Amino acid sequence: MSAAATVTSAVGSAAGAAAPAPAPAGEHHGLAVALFAVVVLVTLAITLWVGRRGQAAEDFFAGGRDFSPLQNGFALSGDYLSAASFLGVAGLIALYGYDGVLYSIGFLVAWLVVLMLVAELVRNAGRYTLADVLALRMRHRQVRAAAGSASIVVTLLYLIAQMVGAGSLVALLLGTDSGQAKTWTIVGVGALMIVYVTVGGMRATTWIQIVKAFLLIAGSVLLTVLVLVRFHGDLADLMRTAAEGSGAGQRYLEPGLKYGTGLTSRLDFFSLGLALVLGTAGLPHILSRFYTVPTARAARRSTMWAIGLVGAFYLMAVVLGLGATALIGSPAVRAANPAGNTAVPLLALNLGGGEGSTWGIILFALISAIAFATILAVVAGLTLASSAAFAHDLYARVWRRAGGGRPVTEQQEVRVARVAAVAIGALAIVLSLFAQQLNVAFLVGLAFAVAASANLPVLLFSLFWRRFTTRGAIWSVYGGLVPAVLLVVFSPVVSGGRTAVFPGLDFHWFPLENPGLVSIPLGFLAGWLGTLTSRELPDPDRYAELEVRALTGTGAA
Repeated sequence: MSAAATVTSAVGSAAGAAAPAPAPAGEHHGLAVALFAVVVLVTLAITLWVGRRGQAAEDFFAGGRDFSPLQNGFALSGDYLSAASFLGVAGLIALYGYDGVLYSIGFLVAWLVVLMLVAELVRNAGRYTLADVLALRMRHRQVRAAAGSASIVVTLLYLIAQMVGAGSLVALLLGTDSGQAKTWTIVGVGALMIVYVTVGGMRATTWIQIVKAFLLIAGSVLLTVLVLVRFHGDLADLMRTAAEGSGAGQRYLEPGLKYGTGLTSRLDFFSLGLALVLGTAGLPHILSRFYTVPTARAARRSTMWAIGLVGAFYLMAVVLGLGATALIGSPAVRAANPAGNTAVPLLALNLGGGEGSTWGIILFALISAIAFATILAVVAGLTLASSAAFAHDLYARVWRRAGGGRPVTEQQEVRVARVAAVAIGALAIVLSLFAQQLNVAFLVGLAFAVAASANLPVLLFSLFWRRFTTRGAIWSVYGGLVPAVLLVVFSPVVSGGRTAVFPGLDFHWFPLENPGLVSIPLGFLAGWLGTLTSRELPDPDRYAELEVRALTGTGAA
């Protein structure tokens, strides 16, 4: 019997329905694998077609800067709506109800920070990366080195989340808990993302994101409509049935099922919320999207499109999470995957009629393929952002200039970025193999915490604080990055728990799973202290240049 059939059988009284008879073991697996192959072939075709259109650095890093606000809005939402959104958030709602919904609220509110504080200013002040914004005011190699290093760390954490989601999805598809299947899936996804970036660059990645966003929204609408039809449009009935299927009763609909057991748990929730709301504005692959449009006005309009698409999706994610609990049951969702990452594909199987039905098989395969497309698209964007940080910031403007060599040409930057994509992809594959038991939304929460701790303080200080200095910038990045990473290493995420990366070891001393509550204030504090203790006087001319360019677009790329 397949994993999906086992889950259907396990639901029993929790879902209030008899388990349908299982289908032949390979039937839905074969169809889903075929659809996966179609997704891979289509994305590869887009990459090869678009990759021939331009080989200049502006094409590779910024897609030629000729995407419309609507196109970039879809691409932004495609970059943002990752495996954490489609698999992780719905899974957390299925397991923890109200507390899972808090993830979706945090992810959505974060876009207001992006819209109001950074979208237009970053588009005008930078060229390809976050470090470009800082370098406009502080022309110092150490600032680029710090910003480039932080960007690579953030994107690596995000990449791990996507690859873990891919492993869980394909393991469910194949009806196995085999670690070998997950391992080969992670390796395959890593290889594909390397091809997307090295061949197509930003232009191909953007078109893949647009196609993926359309498929994701369409698939979510389809499932949401089917859930509402099943409950005759009665949301109250949906919530009541979900509470019954959760095994926790009314507590499922109230705060505290995951984050209400004690002071530490509540602090962890506050830390997570802080990271989610502030982290988006510091994510390198989101910031780089603003360089793909021609003007700052287009950047703002694309952000508004993204807010609408992301908001609609998270409203549907709440319905999908409740539907999974109501129709499948939290115990069965947890039995299929302890972190809940497979709740949406199992919901699709149920809505189509169950394991033994043709429509169930088709819907399961379709949603699994969309989830796989989601993962492929996001890992491509992340790999591109990290390879750009390495080639454009670290290699071209830190190491080569420190050695007194000739300035690096744009063609050399692109070549180095392609090599870096291979190296970063390989590293992400290795790290992902150790994190397969963690929820993908939770892993993304860690990436958001590091982004909010290391990238956001230095970006805001640079844009809005006239007295900010080079020392303040360097201290701000490392003062947020180092504590965030160290606190994660010594947290229950890595050791001391059944679902930790190293469950057999226990060297944790930091009680919170998310470091944002401590590391984010430290990033701002370090930037402030570094500026106050610096002997360097701030350069008013450079700040005036940054201010005029950020606000008016004069001199922008």
